[in-house]
Amino acid sequence: SDLQKQEERGELLQPLIFVLLVLCSILLYFKVSLMDPGFVKPEEEEGEDKGQGAVILQLPGDIKLRRCGYCLVKQPMRAKHCQQCQRCVRRYDHHCPWLENCVGERNHPLFILYLSVQLVVLLWGGHVAWSGLYFEQSREWLQHNIFLLVSFLLIVIFTIVVLLLLVSHLYLISCNTTTWEFMSHHRISYLRHSQLENPFDQGIILNLWRFFC
Repeated sequence: SDLQKQEERGELLQPLIFVLLVLCSILLYFKVSLMDPGFVKPEEEEGEDKGQGAVILQLPGDIKLRRCGYCLVKQPMRAKHCQQCQRCVRRYDHHCPWLENCVGERNHPLFILYLSVQLVVLLWGGHVAWSGLYFEQSREWLQHNIFLLVSFLLIVIFTIVVLLLLVSHLYLISCNTTTWEFMSHHRISYLRHSQLENPFDQGIILNLWRFFC
């Protein structure tokens, strides 16, 4: 039958992989948006920044950890209070309005994975939409293909946005800095008074290894 022939040629495998990628993207979205991004808890104040001891030795000795003026917990190094979440977040990167959640120490790697899967889905969807278009200069053609054309343009816009987000985050990760630290370097005491421009940078390979592994 035609179905068996398509299966033998592998034509049924591509739609299945695409559907699985879409499902994976949806699951990652809910996982990143619903999980704890790394909220600082009062009972975890002691020893909160032990893992960063090796990289903050270059910082001036008069810089001390401070208590948050909002939730009154002792903020570990690189933490910030999020006004939307009303909590302090470890290794705060940014509050994502699309996720309605912060991107921090715990969900940042999954956020990068989500962007990567989403980019593959968009590129694949853009290719499918483009392959279905055939251009003719007629009103009848436009009426029959307007939905496909608009879909393709939206996919192109979302692809550019996701690609720029992914590239910028990978660059910041390779430097071992966060979006908040990059944008507010002049306002953060442990960066403003540091002898090094970025005291957390340990080289691209080690930065990527520590982030993903």
